[in-house]
Amino acid sequence: MKMASKIRETFERGEGILRLIPTFVPRNFGKPGFRLRLHPDDYFAFGLSRGAICERWFSSVNKALNGPETREDEGMSYVSAGKDVNDKFLFKDACEELGAELIGKELFEQYGTWPMFAKFFDYGTPLFHHMHLKEEDALRVGMHGKPECYYFPHQLNNHLGEFPVTYFGFDPSVTKEEIKARLADFEQRDNRITELSRAYRIALGTGWYTPPGVVHAPGSVLTYEPQWNSDVNSIFENIVFGEIYSRDMLVEHCPADKKNDLDYVISLMDWEANIDPNYREKYYRPPITCEQVNEGYIEKWVCYANAFVGAKELTVLPGQTVKVKDHTAYGCIIIQGHGKFGVFDDAEAAGMLRFGQLSGDEYFVSETAARNGVTITNNSRWEPMVILKHFGPNNPEMPKELK
Repeated sequence: MKMASKIRETFERGEGILRLIPTFVPRNFGKPGFRLRLHPDDYFAFGLSRGAICERWFSSVNKALNGPETREDEGMSYVSAGKDVNDKFLFKDACEELGAELIGKELFEQYGTWPMFAKFFDYGTPLFHHMHLKEEDALRVGMHGKPECYYFPHQLNNHLGEFPVTYFGFDPSVTKEEIKARLADFEQRDNRITELSRAYRIALGTGWYTPPGVVHAPGSVLTYEPQWNSDVNSIFENIVFGEIYSRDMLVEHCPADKKNDLDYVISLMDWEANIDPNYREKYYRPPITCEQVNEGYIEKWVCYANAFVGAKELTVLPGQTVKVKDHTAYGCIIIQGHGKFGVFDDAEAAGMLRFGQLSGDEYFVSETAARNGVTITNNSRWEPMVILKHFGPNNPEMPKELK
């Protein structure tokens, strides 16, 4: 069967819903948190030189930036076309073939593909103080900027790691010259740049929005991260929990003639956002419960009030069958429970996955299917069925501001 025919036949068989295959991503830094529900023997499935698997990506058309050994399709989602794990095609190809039928006319005309992805970020130790570039700065090196959201689900945080605290920006009293002095010492000593920052203890069931240009050091909690299609960053901290990072990671995504220009590196920051004295007030995201339309489920916005991505947490109560409608296409991941999702009667949260196996926990819902409503049945008498849903920038119901 030709690929175009396979894509369309799979799409029609799923009545506008695609089942995706788990996409795991290794990183050669940090320590895994072991909360991805991946078999303990499989955390080094890419080989020791690639580091441990610390992330799982969802509805991704994006290739991970993981150095010279990166696989051609690393980080990119595949659609399952049958019961054999090898019967598959790239989600990126589905977006190109189906276009507006899949992601909606608005997104297809504006971006030509699905413009965001989400991930589970799972490190047992805190990550380095770093930032993602703003769009105008990323374009100089042929990339895109990266705004991102965080949500900390209870279901995937049976432990909080070694340091469940996240740093954001810098104290309002800090000057650019102080930061520049720390960066100048990148290869000389521990620059301890988080001494200039401010930290917040992570509260499960809540989240944050992190604009591009804000320096941050995520804590050791498994995090659900809806974000823009990019993997671009600049790392400001050179030693974290005894692990050393090279200066190349500070200037990796700077133009060649700017790699030794610390004034340019400093300019990559959104300075006002970094030192905003009301940072928590503007960027902390407690959940907002949606208007109740059916007693069989509860839905909350958990990522919202930004111009790029949104996310909901949907809880279907035990034994309930509900029809849930949305205005736009979305990807989703089931994190608790089992039952039926649209025509898929084997939908279930993962218990323990082997690397490379199929699962019944991840889906992508086309715009038409979302508007018509997805029928979901929770087959458990005891447990709720919990689903995280990630949207692009065009969902009109996403709250535009904090309540």
